[in-house]
Amino acid sequence: YLPMRSLIFLAILSLLALTFPVSIASEPSPVQDFCVGVNTPSDGVFVNGKFCKDPKLATVDDFFFTGLDRQRIATNAVGTNVTPVFADNLPGLNTLGIAFARVDYAPNGLIPPHTHPRASEFLIVQEGSLYAGFVSSDQDGNRLFSKILNKGDLIVFPVGLIHFHVNVGRGPAVAFTAFNSQNPGLITIAKTVFGSNPRINPNALAKAFQLDPRIVMSLQTKF
Repeated sequence: YLPMRSLIFLAILSLLALTFPVSIASEPSPVQDFCVGVNTPSDGVFVNGKFCKDPKLATVDDFFFTGLDRQRIATNAVGTNVTPVFADNLPGLNTLGIAFARVDYAPNGLIPPHTHPRASEFLIVQEGSLYAGFVSSDQDGNRLFSKILNKGDLIVFPVGLIHFHVNVGRGPAVAFTAFNSQNPGLITIAKTVFGSNPRINPNALAKAFQLDPRIVMSLQTKF
């Protein structure tokens, strides 16, 4: 028979084996019904980047968001307008591990190649047609998985992989996205590479992208 100390050690290892994969694959589980996020410490305790309102003071409006049926005009440089529904503007989402957004696309508008380091993403088309896809990692050969999506179609972008979506229809388009994190994070590839603060040495980027340094410096002025 194993000594008691060895049995205890094995029991601890078994518990770690069961719990550790879960802890690194998802956000912490809440230990109460909800934790409505507020920004001032006088209102409660600090949990997952937010202070929790006293649960007895929570109301239905803490869990309610309206206006996702309204079209937004896409006026930025890439022709899209994103309406996020995150814990910052829907406090009841705090600690629930989910987030949501509406995306409005002008004709030819796009969401440029980007990643979400902390979440996978659903994209479902409400109106119009989108060309959407993601690229696998270097280890998988950087394969492109892409599809033309029409109304009612859905695609999933795995966590951390570069992905994009662009309006290829004749008019405006609308899509909704959902994330399995309340704070999925956003790394826009072009903005990160060419718009860092301070700037990355253009000679380094020129070698990385096999470009003339003057082209790199021109790109850096755009971000």
